[in-house]
Amino acid sequence: MTSEKKKPELLVPAASLEVLKTAVIFGADAVYIGGEAFGLRAKAKNFSAQEMAEGIAFAHGKGVKVYVTANILAHNYDLEGARNYFGELKELQPDALIIADPGMFALAREICPEIDIHISTQANNTNYMTYRFWHEQGAKRVVSARELSLREIKEIRENIPKEMEIESFVHGAMCISYSGRCLLSNYFTGRDANRGACTHPCRWKYALVEETRPGEYLPVFENDRGTFIFNSKDLNMIEHIPELVDAGIDSFKIEGRMKTALYVATVARTYRHAIDDYFVSEEQYRANLDWYRAEIAKCTYRKFTTGFYFGKADENTQIYDESTYVSEYIYLGTVGAVVEECGAADSRDVAEGGISLESGEGRFCARIEQRNKFSVGDSIEIMKPRGENIPVKVLAMYDAEGNPVESCPHPKQTIGVWLSETPEVGDILRVEK
Repeated sequence: MTSEKKKPELLVPAASLEVLKTAVIFGADAVYIGGEAFGLRAKAKNFSAQEMAEGIAFAHGKGVKVYVTANILAHNYDLEGARNYFGELKELQPDALIIADPGMFALAREICPEIDIHISTQANNTNYMTYRFWHEQGAKRVVSARELSLREIKEIRENIPKEMEIESFVHGAMCISYSGRCLLSNYFTGRDANRGACTHPCRWKYALVEETRPGEYLPVFENDRGTFIFNSKDLNMIEHIPELVDAGIDSFKIEGRMKTALYVATVARTYRHAIDDYFVSEEQYRANLDWYRAEIAKCTYRKFTTGFYFGKADENTQIYDESTYVSEYIYLGTVGAVVEECGAADSRDVAEGGISLESGEGRFCARIEQRNKFSVGDSIEIMKPRGENIPVKVLAMYDAEGNPVESCPHPKQTIGVWLSETPEVGDILRVEK
């Protein structure tokens, strides 16, 4: 019976305060974020101390945990700054710190011993003795290496203390190198992937050069598009929730701390429904597999693989022959407020089919910070946290001063929108390409 098994945590990434709130609204049990230093996503927007405080307060108010990454492989010159950073985090009180480096671990234990520590996948955690070691040091959780199979994870579960938690990636990008410890970026560009500055050279197109013929590039074809010998498909385990639960994984981790709110909402909502359905019954989960597949395909991805979970990955499951994304939907914005007026023009009759848009007619204006252009007359979609996707028409649009406009061409433009249905705060607006 699924009810007898431990329900796993759904852990979702957040690149910004906006995305954190989206992750919480769309079903995360916990979110992981990075500060302005010492995490492995230096190019992400990341959180200032003030934003982190606001994000932690928002999440905790909804019963959701917040973990902060500090998982760089530190050099000597990082340590003093890390000491100060952990002092700041002590005041903010996140639920856990994600750490890879033993030196950073020691600093965190010294400065904020009351905050749990989770050991990052960057520490290459591939066996139960490693898990036991970190447990003895005081870690609460270890993130499994991406190279492990479900059989190996289950064996780890059977050989570590019951209270120790296993966190494993279930969805998102896969790295070329062992648990992400890659030197390509540093070698080619001087930007160190192990200190948060990866340029993703694994996604580049490569050719062969013979030593005595410099400058003569010889193509190495996997197909007529070229060769992408380091490039991987994206992990997707939405069809394998029962196997993940059976392996004893405590936290299902989504990759994507540089992704948009639409990506995070789509993946979080789909896995939330899949996990919840499975813990009602396996029959309900199986009955909804088509919906999970259809929804997860609406986020941006590089085709899908199950990675190493069912054994050694091969060229048919892991390597991909191009680095382009599949993207079916465009993110328009998140509803920040629903108000009775859009400004100076709120009483205009801009109805279609004789329907007035005055607030007395029961429709209200959605205020959003726009992310991509759309126009009056467009057919778009309201994406609800509960799972519904509601087709609507854009009936009118107003700028921040309340002046009617036909479209919103400027990124992050604050606009008011009358739709054929009234959305709620936190809903995502999107449009199919």
